[in-house]
Amino acid sequence: MKYRKDKHGNHLSVLGLGCMRFKDFAETERMILRAIDAGVNFFDTAFVYPNSEETLGEILSKNDKRGDIYISTKLPIGMCNSYDDFDRFFNEQLERLQTDYIDYYFMHNITSFSQWEKLVDLGIKKWIDEKRTVGKIKQVGFSFHGIYSDFLKLIDIYDWEFCMIQYNYYDPHYQAGEAGLKAAAAKGIPVFIMEPLLGGRLATGLPKAGVEAFSKLDPTKHPAEWAFWWLWNQEEITMTLSGMNTVEMLEQNVRSATEFRPLTNTELAVYDEVRGIFRKSYKFPCTGCNYCLPCPQNINIPACLSAYNTSFAQKYYTGMAMYATTTAMLTKSVRNCNGCGKCEKVCPQNIEIRKALKKVARRMEPAPVRLGFKITRKMMRRFFVRK
Repeated sequence: MKYRKDKHGNHLSVLGLGCMRFKDFAETERMILRAIDAGVNFFDTAFVYPNSEETLGEILSKNDKRGDIYISTKLPIGMCNSYDDFDRFFNEQLERLQTDYIDYYFMHNITSFSQWEKLVDLGIKKWIDEKRTVGKIKQVGFSFHGIYSDFLKLIDIYDWEFCMIQYNYYDPHYQAGEAGLKAAAAKGIPVFIMEPLLGGRLATGLPKAGVEAFSKLDPTKHPAEWAFWWLWNQEEITMTLSGMNTVEMLEQNVRSATEFRPLTNTELAVYDEVRGIFRKSYKFPCTGCNYCLPCPQNINIPACLSAYNTSFAQKYYTGMAMYATTTAMLTKSVRNCNGCGKCEKVCPQNIEIRKALKKVARRMEPAPVRLGFKITRKMMRRFFVRK
């Protein structure tokens, strides 16, 4: 495993384990223990990740591994409306994680500078100082999903010890982007990366032409490896998170981190080619984070957008099969969207979801197909209803 230093000289594995999408407990335990054995020492969770903090805490406590790794978790700032809320959430996180301190504590999902100003008004600076003084928080940073200009304001207004941005080769200028990465690094702020694979799209959802372009460079490398190598090729990046949930996925990513070497100019040129292929195929930059759920109309928004993207990136019928089995047969039609906009207020990718769902409806539910879905849903309700 390769390591890079944080602001205080701690050595962080270049590959961190994102704990948002854990599966069953036994598989998660095997994966976490294997990750620690392989040299991964950064584990990232959050208050709002379902059963994540509890699972991580139980595994670390059960196997006496807390002292071997760094834990990062996040304050749900959107749920904080008073000074007392900071302690309420933080104390619950300590209990869930079965620890008495947090190594890296994030202000979670800052999308605008005004959100930080609200936290300041509530007394967040005083609260952070108190927790740092007694050793309950070792370092403080923020995760960011806003625009570049707000990112610059944030890194100038407070003495942050790290930050996290969404960044991958698909769109190096999205949100804080490459310019934000370099600006933070220039101020000595370590930068952590989320969504390195765009919710897995750059790993398993790459169009065939994109896979072939990378294969010409090295047929033994998986597209995910190329995505990680593009990031690690940039010295301004301290650590890259991957939301792994199987031992097999972990092993592949660990191998990628272990074997990493600087990219050649020929290899870098291929990323431009693949980026162009990907942009032609994928219409919505949805990463499947599920922040938009639950939908008041019971529409499976991420699945709808994923199926729509697949219908372009692969084959129409492949996308239609996904749409039918994951959304149309199980939840309400996208045409049930009432335009409330609740989803758009929480989407980290700033997708215009209401407009997107109209496009999904036109492509995935033309009149004959819509009638077929309606009849099938009706039959399924009758079949599964309890007598």
